[in-house]
Amino acid sequence: MNDKSTNKDLFVSDISFDATEDDLQKLFAICGTVRSIHLINDRVSGQFKGCAFVCMSTADEARDALNMLDGARLVGRCIRIKPARPKKNTAPTRESVQEKPRRTRRSPKRK
Repeated sequence: MNDKSTNKDLFVSDISFDATEDDLQKLFAICGTVRSIHLINDRVSGQFKGCAFVCMSTADEARDALNMLDGARLVGRCIRIKPARPKKNTAPTRESVQEKPRRTRRSPKRK
């Protein structure tokens, strides 16, 4: 994270499948107030995918967590932490969808 960053959200990967939200809460509380934790689950099976988003109260706390906890051990595995990228707008806007010209029905050729 660069010094002028205001990003409070962190992406945490390589989390043990045995880790819980409470485990992450306790670990990140060392660096400040944790606003929210979102564990990523597979849409089909519902199984935990080993990554999560953690939102800290301030950008300074997020920066501290990134610097202090990247590579830390959590339930037997070293976790990786990166600043979360901004969420992409998944709904297409009118401007982004170009309208295709309507196809006209051809009349059959007459003999």
